[in-house]
Amino acid sequence: MKQIRVIKTQRDYDDAVARLSALMDEDIKPGSSKEGELELLALVIEAYERTKVEPVSPDPIDAILFRMDQMNLGKKDMVAYLGSLPKVSEVLARKRPLSLAMIRKVHKSLGIPAEILLGEGDDDIDLGQEPQYDYSKFPWQEMIERGCLQGAVETVRQAKERGEELIREFTRDVSLGAHRPALLRAPLHQSGSRVMDEYALQVWRAMVLKKARQQRPQLKTQYKEGAITAEWLRDLAKLSRFEHGPRLAIEYLADIGITLVVEAHFKKTYLDGAAMLDDGVPVVALTLRHDRVDNFWFALIHELVHVQMHLRSNHLFIADNLDDKTRSSKEETEADSGAQSALIPAEEWAASAARMNPTAAHAIALADRLRIHPAIVAGRVRHDADNWRLLKGMTKPVRYLFADQYGGIAQAA
Repeated sequence: MKQIRVIKTQRDYDDAVARLSALMDEDIKPGSSKEGELELLALVIEAYERTKVEPVSPDPIDAILFRMDQMNLGKKDMVAYLGSLPKVSEVLARKRPLSLAMIRKVHKSLGIPAEILLGEGDDDIDLGQEPQYDYSKFPWQEMIERGCLQGAVETVRQAKERGEELIREFTRDVSLGAHRPALLRAPLHQSGSRVMDEYALQVWRAMVLKKARQQRPQLKTQYKEGAITAEWLRDLAKLSRFEHGPRLAIEYLADIGITLVVEAHFKKTYLDGAAMLDDGVPVVALTLRHDRVDNFWFALIHELVHVQMHLRSNHLFIADNLDDKTRSSKEETEADSGAQSALIPAEEWAASAARMNPTAAHAIALADRLRIHPAIVAGRVRHDADNWRLLKGMTKPVRYLFADQYGGIAQAA
C-alpha cells in the first residue's frame, strides 16, 4: 500500500483526490492493500475539507421554530416573548428583526443558546443579566430629529422597541473599553441643584466625543499638565475683541492639545458646557444655549479652568449649568473665579467706572483697556447687578460663527 500522509497544502489535496479517483476506477479486491489505501485516502481528504469549509451558523428563527415544535407552542404562545400577534408573525416570517429585548425573553424562557440568537460580533452581551438602563427614557424624538440614529427608525415607538441595540450602535465609536455601552456607566459630575436628565446628557456627551475625534487630527501637540496658565487664559480672552474670535479659539486650544466642540444641548439638560477627558485628550464642549458672545467666553474659560485644575483620570466628565445660582462646590467656585480673572481682573473691575456707573461709554473704555469685547464688560455688569436689562444693546450673537457645528438650531431649555 502506498504511504498516506496528512494533507497540508492544496497541492497535497489535488494529488490525493487524483489518486482516489484512480483507485475508484480500478477493480479492487476486498481486503487488499489498495482497498485500505482507498479508505484511508477518503478519511484524510474528508479531514482536510472540513478545515476549509465554513461552518454553517444556526439561524435564530429556525432555532425558535424548532423549539416551538419541541414544546408544542403556537404563535399565540409567543406573544409573551415577541410582542403582539402581528409582531410574532412578522418575526417568524423574517420580516421584522429580533430586538435585544425579544432575544433576552426567548433566551430566558425557551432556553435557546445566546450564541445562536445573537450570532457573531455580539459576544459582549450577557443575556443572563437584565439591561442596566431603561431604554424608554432616552430622548428618542430629539435623537431622530438630529439624525443620531442615521435613519434606522422613523418613530419613537420603533426606537423604544429597539432601544438597547440602537444605543449600543450609537455609542460604538465612543465607548470605553471592550464593552460598548460602558460610556453610559462613566461617572457624571454635574454642577447645580437642578438635576440634568442623565439619559439626554449621555447622548449629548457621545455626540461631543464623536465630533472631538473627528477634529483630533487638528491638534498640534499632546496636552501636558501646566499648559494652561493665567497668562495663557488672559491672552485667549483677548481674542474676544475680534468678530471671529470664537472661531480663532478652536486653533488656539488646538495649539496646546485641547479640542473645542460646539454641540446644541438636549432638552432638560440645562447645559452650558462641559469639560471631559477622552483617552487622555481634554475636550471642551459648549452648547451656546444663550446666544451671546459674553456667555461664550465665560463658559469657555470656565471649562478650561476645569481642565487646568480638576479634570483627572478619576474625574473624567464635568457638566455645567451656569445659570444655577446654587453652584457652591469648591471646583465651581474656582472655575468661576478663574474665568472672571481672565476676562476682567479683580483689581481692574474694582476700580472701573463701568462697575460704579454702568454706561456704554464706560463699558467700552474698560474693554479697550483690557483688549476684550465690550459685550464681556456688559455681561459682567448685568451679572453683578443681577439685572439683565442693563446694557442689553451691547450683546452680540455667536451661534452664526458655528453654523458648521451647531446648525443654528435654537433648542428649548
